[in-house]
Amino acid sequence: MTSRNKLISIEDFESIRDGLKHKKIVFTNGCFDILHPGHVDYLEKARSLGDILVVGLNSDTSVRRIKPGKYRPVNPQKDRARVLSGLGCVDLVIIFDQDTPYQLIQRVLPKVLVKGGDWPVEDIVGRDIVMDLGGEVLSIPLTPGYSTTGIISRIVSK
Repeated sequence: MTSRNKLISIEDFESIRDGLKHKKIVFTNGCFDILHPGHVDYLEKARSLGDILVVGLNSDTSVRRIKPGKYRPVNPQKDRARVLSGLGCVDLVIIFDQDTPYQLIQRVLPKVLVKGGDWPVEDIVGRDIVMDLGGEVLSIPLTPGYSTTGIISRIVSK
């Protein structure tokens, strides 16, 4: 699969999901607005937890609602999706418009749900869905020193 084929709709994912039932699907989500080494470390760790890493990517509209400030998103969703798709550890990218990935998780039905270490497991959206499926929910430690908000602040202050 080339990186250009990794961006799919949830409907396309559902059409292949049954063929993946013997695979351990890992799901994470985020804005991934300015991809930095912390994101890459996190996504590689997430991918190591299963056979397929599905990344739910907040749409531009969603980012504008959930991220404060006039600079977000810095990069449009098609560009953010393209960069994520270029990473070898990312198998599929699905863009979603909601403020949380709850509805997307209901349709992906992952065996493993992960978020960054700034999210306590009990606060991870979709935890109930994955736990009801007998899956696991994990909070992966963040790589210190990396933050999209920090990068934007440094750029704006110059």
